[in-house]
Amino acid sequence: MKLSQSTASFYVPDRVQEPQDLARITHLGIGAHQDDLEFMAYHGILAGYDSTEKWFGGITCTNGSGSPREGKFVTYSDKEMQAIRRIEQNRAADIGQYAAMIQLDYPSEIVNDPHASGPVSDLVEILKASRPEIIYTHHPMDQDPAHLGVMSTVIRAIRQLSPSEQPQQLIGCETWRGLDWMLDHEKIIMHVGGNPELAEKLNGVYVSQISGGIRYDLATTGRRLANAAILGSSQEENGDQVCFGIDLMPLTKADAPSMTDYIFGFIKRFAVHTKTHLQHIKS
Repeated sequence: MKLSQSTASFYVPDRVQEPQDLARITHLGIGAHQDDLEFMAYHGILAGYDSTEKWFGGITCTNGSGSPREGKFVTYSDKEMQAIRRIEQNRAADIGQYAAMIQLDYPSEIVNDPHASGPVSDLVEILKASRPEIIYTHHPMDQDPAHLGVMSTVIRAIRQLSPSEQPQQLIGCETWRGLDWMLDHEKIIMHVGGNPELAEKLNGVYVSQISGGIRYDLATTGRRLANAAILGSSQEENGDQVCFGIDLMPLTKADAPSMTDYIFGFIKRFAVHTKTHLQHIKS
């Protein structure tokens, strides 16, 4: 498999397969940045952990050069920061027992460019080689441009696959904006409270991102706990945590609605639901 970026890397933590033999992957996370997978695709990571039948694979699309520099990293150059983030991502792959970790190493401006062909062709090659059952990526209401660029790239890549090559599910996951506002019956509900120690280890890998005092790791755990509480799940009894997702598979079909129409359908249904409840309240 030849990828567009000469600096793209394949990493296989257990080294029992050839680096580019991706056929064992059943759950695949495709994120923009190093740390996105652990925050948004933990459902897939948990499915593959200590399993001989399910395997999680990860793809990060950007090179991490745009990372904020705080604490001991404040004087790091772009090149030094890229190296740190690549190491952190591979360390997470070790901890999470990933089948493979692929870092495409694109500058963010390429990932954000809807006309760039390299990221799409790379994902097509990887998806044909891996054929995962479930793909996790960013959701369309996210506010990070690179997250939206990756989500669009994933959808365009899946559209180029034959029906037999496409995943069973494509889930848009919470990262830089939550999905708790969606109507419950329209959410994909992913229970992820089974191994809190693993989640803590994975989230804590990214020292370069939390050293400035913004605790993305704690915020992610808090969101999962809050999601479970919103659903009425008993955290005392089973330690439940929940991630919410949105079904993006309809956007991969030949007769797919536009992204705007599809997403505004969810928003309009939420608006109607809210209006119905407010009609009985006197202001």
